[in-house]
Amino acid sequence: MPGSIATPESELIIEKKTSDGGGGNLPPAGHNGGGDDGGKRPRRDNASPKRYYTGMVLGIVSILMFFMALAATFLVLRGGRNWTPVHIPTVLWVNTLVLLASSATLELARQRLGQGRLAEYRNLWLLTTALGVGFLMGQIVAWRQLVAQGIYLANNTASSFFYIFTGLHALHLIGGVAALIFVARRNFDQAQVTRTVAAEVTSFYWHFMDALWLFLLALLYLGK
Repeated sequence: MPGSIATPESELIIEKKTSDGGGGNLPPAGHNGGGDDGGKRPRRDNASPKRYYTGMVLGIVSILMFFMALAATFLVLRGGRNWTPVHIPTVLWVNTLVLLASSATLELARQRLGQGRLAEYRNLWLLTTALGVGFLMGQIVAWRQLVAQGIYLANNTASSFFYIFTGLHALHLIGGVAALIFVARRNFDQAQVTRTVAAEVTSFYWHFMDALWLFLLALLYLGK
């Protein structure tokens, strides 16, 4: 009838749906339809490795841009009035072989890790670390030889660049050695990154340091 709010039949239907919990079609509030987990989202055990690769790429690019700027300055100033070429100490060529060997042992270590041969992986990884330390000690020997010859940082432009190139590279390589030690001693059972990812990211940086050293040595040799 006009003006009526609800018929008895509609009231019975509304009451029936209310007693059934809304018709039985809609889940109760807070239900996620995927099992009872206390209303919490499932926890992610491992973070995405992409952020580690991205961070390493950004770091390598920034270091490369910095050294390229130094190299450009070196080429502009080379042969100027205050330029006395520096004879490259023989120990630097030995150092180069040591650094190349460290890249080889690092790749062997990663291969053993992928094969599940953890004992061999650890030995090769420690050997890589020892070769990196040996390279740094060789750089100190080279600097001491130059000092014994009276060649210092402030002697002339050529000697300044020699110390700057080799010193900054050694400083960045110390970071690589620290990363090798960290991966060797890290317990990855509870880590957010796997040992394989950590080894691969570290190897990217180490091989970059290797290639950068070859570039700097060639620059110093050709700039005599």
